[in-house]
Amino acid sequence: MAKPDQNQVLRQLPIVVGGLASVLLLINRLLTPQLTESQARSDALGVIISALLILTGLLWQQVQPRSPDVVELIGKEGFELAPDLPEAVKTELAWASHLLLTNTVTRSLVVWYKGQVLLRRGILGVNPEVKPGAILQRVLEKQKPVYLVSLKIYPGQIEFDYFPENTQGVICQPIGDRGVLILGANAPRSYTNQDENWIAGIAEKLDFTLSSHLDDAYKVPSE
Repeated sequence: MAKPDQNQVLRQLPIVVGGLASVLLLINRLLTPQLTESQARSDALGVIISALLILTGLLWQQVQPRSPDVVELIGKEGFELAPDLPEAVKTELAWASHLLLTNTVTRSLVVWYKGQVLLRRGILGVNPEVKPGAILQRVLEKQKPVYLVSLKIYPGQIEFDYFPENTQGVICQPIGDRGVLILGANAPRSYTNQDENWIAGIAEKLDFTLSSHLDDAYKVPSE
């Protein structure tokens, strides 16, 4: 028999406590032959507290998201930067990747810009190279992100062989018209609309920095 979800039990606790307190207040009122002013004030305060507890429990039930199917990505954790990048670019890439890895479900990410991989961070796949396929080409041409909510159901998943083989979801976010920020998650359907908006904002910031420091004459050296 499956064990009950401890978090679900805790989320129901305010409802149970608030309901029980309301019942006890009602019984106490019915059994009191003569009601004093102080007791009336106490009863009113008790009713308010009980109502707040029940409301809190109901809100917790509504806002608690359902946990997606999380997997442990296959691969080793790493942080790789292309050689000879300007310090400002290194700092920006490190900052952006840290934010994404610590504040979203992203567990692996790649920054591809002007035909080169500038950054790989998180759980790394075996293949260090990015060969743009149909999906990345569409992102660059349309200048619109693509979110593959469950990578295993898409025939184009082979395009992302630079991610761990059991990556569950992928977002391809354009960086201007010359690059793509590619994020891999360890759970399907796990990015929220707020996550997508935030990722778009970070990509815009990266576009400004990269276009300012990596001009047309600059080419990232191959290792």
